Amino acid sequence: MGDSLEVGIENATEFEVQGGLLTDVGGTIPVSVLSTPGMVAMMERTASMLAYPRLEPGKATVGFEVCVKHVAAAAEGTRCTARARLEDVVDGRKLRFAVEVVTDDGRTIGLGTHERRIVEGVTR
Repeated sequence: MGDSLEVGIENATEFEVQGGLLTDVGGTIPVSVLSTPGMVAMMERTASMLAYPRLEPGKATVGFEVCVKHVAAAAEGTRCTARARLEDVVDGRKLRFAVEVVTDDGRTIGLGTHERRIVEGVTR
């Protein structure tokens, strides 16, 4: 494991709620909003991009657990930030993150935890 995978490091990804991140829940709501899978994807991406450049060559991470709550809606066009903070490293290969998505005006859209495992055999 790279020396810079230290508890407390953080990453943030700004994004706009649009395109593949949207749902109207099969037409059951009158507006398009950030889907739960879209929110989780942004959380996972942010955690992955926090770890990846700090890994030894030939290694990457894969997600294996997501435990999040989607607590508020974000309408199409809303500017959001996904954040990930490394909370723990277990056995030198399991990474535990605190994750959240918030809007630019400070509303929490989702929060929880995400775990990734370091794997080998990846070429860069």
